[in-house]
Amino acid sequence: MPTNEQRRQTAKRKLERQLARRAERAKRRRIIGVAVTVVSVIAAVGLVYWLVNLGDGEPPAADANPSETAPPEGTPETPTSIPSEMAPKPARPNPLAATVNCEYPAGTEPAAKPATPPNGQNISAQGTVPATISMSGNDLKATLDRSLAPCTVNSFVSLAGQGYFNETPCHRLTVTGLQVLQCGDPSGQGNGGPGYTFADEVYPELKYGRGILAMANSGPNTNGSQFFIVYGNAELPPNYTVFGTLDEESIKKVDEIAKAGTIATQPGSGDGKPANTVTISKVTVEG
Repeated sequence: MPTNEQRRQTAKRKLERQLARRAERAKRRRIIGVAVTVVSVIAAVGLVYWLVNLGDGEPPAADANPSETAPPEGTPETPTSIPSEMAPKPARPNPLAATVNCEYPAGTEPAAKPATPPNGQNISAQGTVPATISMSGNDLKATLDRSLAPCTVNSFVSLAGQGYFNETPCHRLTVTGLQVLQCGDPSGQGNGGPGYTFADEVYPELKYGRGILAMANSGPNTNGSQFFIVYGNAELPPNYTVFGTLDEESIKKVDEIAKAGTIATQPGSGDGKPANTVTISKVTVEG
């Protein structure tokens, strides 16, 4: 029969084993918790980077689902597929007044190229304006829609008339997840603008898709000169002002630019400078 001392020693060893098992389980839970937190933070940062990077040069559109096996650095990344169906032409659920007043205050950064803000008084919010974006030997036919974004169309037409877009690069191409070509920064660095800004002209029902022409921004009401052409997928929140569309033949020319690929800033992201230099020689506005 065990003595009282033996029983105490046995109970002590049992308690020590229980405490050790509990400590091990707690340690495993902490490790799993840290891992989950890290993964969540990485996913959140990736989503923010994806959305913010349609910015008017501030930090359009990284890949939301980068490839698990990234190609070697410097290798052009190309779209695996491009939707062929054109997006429906957008329309405001509630039409604007016949004319609006627009404001174009000075921005926080100097102009990347000299530009004069347009007149903002009694701007028409009716009708469309045909425009041609001459890009790397191709003429892209666009229809600017005043009923969607009169202040944006007014600024774009003014900048085109000043020759602001002449001989400027399209500095960004995204091919995975979000599929857009971003242009309008004369510096080609992604942070240039005309030296002034203007307010968003958005509404909750806005959708983006193939053929849509929209403004890039770096946050609410920071529009300037950078814009993007959606040639494929674009699951975006309604935070980017849509001011026109491109016709089907013109979008096919953008497809060729996309198929040549992008040199991704981060390999596997599908987001970077076009592999083939893309330059806007001129933007011509009719009427």
